[in-house]
Amino acid sequence: MVAKRQTEGWGETQVNMRSLIFVFGFLLTSNCMAVKVLPSSYDIANGFSGTYPYWDDLYTGAGCKTCDGALLTGGLGDLTDGVIASGNWFVDEAPAGPGPYVGWGSNPTITFHFGSVVAIDSITLSVDDSGGSGGVNSPSSITIGATTYPVTDPAGTAPFSFTVSGLGFVGSTLGLVVNRSGPAVFVSEVSFQSPVPELGSAATLLAGLSVVAFVVSRRSRPALHGVVRYGSVRSGAYTA
Repeated sequence: MVAKRQTEGWGETQVNMRSLIFVFGFLLTSNCMAVKVLPSSYDIANGFSGTYPYWDDLYTGAGCKTCDGALLTGGLGDLTDGVIASGNWFVDEAPAGPGPYVGWGSNPTITFHFGSVVAIDSITLSVDDSGGSGGVNSPSSITIGATTYPVTDPAGTAPFSFTVSGLGFVGSTLGLVVNRSGPAVFVSEVSFQSPVPELGSAATLLAGLSVVAFVVSRRSRPALHGVVRYGSVRSGAYTA
C-alpha cells in the first residue's frame, strides 16, 4: 500500500515537474529581445547610373565603386552603414554625389558573410517607393534560399522598411535576391536580428527550476520514509 502511494506520488511529481518546465520554458522563449547581427562583409553587383550614379559609394572591399554593375567583394558599404534614407531617390541622391541608396535595374543578389556561425530570425530592408517616378518602385518580394517572401507596399510613395521574420537561419553565409516590381529597385539599408532571452526571462526560468527542485524534494521524502517503515514491519530487514 505504501509502495503504491510512493508510485502515485512520484507520478504526480513528474506531472507537476513537466508542467512547470513547460510554463517557464514558454516564458523564456516568448520574452526575447532582438539583437542586431552585423555581417563581416557582403558581395554585390554595384548599382547603375541614371540621372545620378546610384553606386555603393562607401564600399570598403575590392572592385570598382564607380563602375556600373561591377562586382564588389569582401567589404561593407551603404547597405550596412546604419543610414536609412528618409526621402525618395530624387531627393536624397541629388545633387550628384554620394547618397544613401544603391539602385539597380535588375534583381540584385546580395551575399552576406558573418565570419562565424550565427542565428538569424529576421531581416529588415529599407527601400524606396517613388510610385514609379524615374522607374523606381518598391520590390515585389525578396528571395532567401528557396523561399520567396512577398513585400506589402504601403499606401503612398514614401520610403519604408519591411521585415521578414521567422527565418530560423543558422549559418555563416546568407544570400538574398531583391525582386523588382518595376524597372528599378533602390535599397538604403539591410539589417539582421537574432532573438536572445531577456535577462528578466532568464531569471524567471532559474526561479522556476528552483521551484521544480523544491517540489521534487517535498514529494519524494515522505514516500521514501514510508518504504523504510514498511520494510521494518514486514521483514525486519530495516532498523529505521
